[in-house]
Amino acid sequence: MMTIDHIAVVGAGAWGTSLALAAHRAGRTVTLWGRDVAGMAASRENAAHLPGVRLPEAMQVTDRIEAVLAADAILLATPAQTVREVAGRLEAIREDTPVVLCAKGLERGTAKRMTEVLAEALPPAAPAVLSGPSFAVDVARGLPTAVTIAATELKLAMALCHALGSASFRPYAETDMLGVEIGGAFKNVLAIAAGIVAGREFGASASAAVIARGFAELRRLGEAQGALPETLMGLSGLGDLVLTCSSVQSRNFAYGHALGSGAALPPALAEGAATAPVARDLARRLGVPMPITEAVAAILDGTLSIDAAAEALMLRPLKREVD
Repeated sequence: MMTIDHIAVVGAGAWGTSLALAAHRAGRTVTLWGRDVAGMAASRENAAHLPGVRLPEAMQVTDRIEAVLAADAILLATPAQTVREVAGRLEAIREDTPVVLCAKGLERGTAKRMTEVLAEALPPAAPAVLSGPSFAVDVARGLPTAVTIAATELKLAMALCHALGSASFRPYAETDMLGVEIGGAFKNVLAIAAGIVAGREFGASASAAVIARGFAELRRLGEAQGALPETLMGLSGLGDLVLTCSSVQSRNFAYGHALGSGAALPPALAEGAATAPVARDLARRLGVPMPITEAVAAILDGTLSIDAAAEALMLRPLKREVD
């Protein structure tokens, strides 16, 4: 099995910082890169995103991209819409360096998954994907968390699991990268729907229906593209969907909740808001019915009100649940 001793995390937001802490707990040498991290390096705290969580002195925090290029593996933890630009800055990495994509979404304008973006922006990389039900604050505090790490070759996925696994962070290896990416990207759209339902106070019954019927949509779309059903039923699919559809700790749920309640929208655009129109268009091209996704996209682009969307969903033609 390949040895991974030095892990670099690119992206010093809440998720990147949390993954850096997980790697440190696993006994790795860790470099955390970010654009404006001088204050974080001095205070040993990501005060903006994870106040009160101490960064170990042994962890290198830097704004020098050169510091990550010699790492045995790189975790790319920037937002989905910046992956192409940031990956392009890593062009000097060694051939076949594992680059683990930790963002969940599709690229606006191209509808490409993050592995497709990485293949274009950084050909030397050996791509992998990390996804699953994981809030950054839980990982940062060392609370028990399980995720999926997928790579084309099982030996690489297992090597990354061994490199990151600890008593509080349990990765499971997978080779169905497509299924893992689809689960991570499309559950964000459904989390917005669940947030809208909660914000509009439609009730717990409606919330459960959105999760169950939303998962049916995710599974149909995944299988239409070749994803394995067992992957979609796992941590990176159903597991992540349940988590992000049930708590305001999820940016996507919080975004939907603000829409439903009429509150001010969060300053940062949720990944699901960027993914929703892409998901809708992809589903139409594949001929996959995704009415909840269609409704979220219509609400976001202002062509349908929340109440009209709810009524339209409830009045769809009656049919068997499994169809």
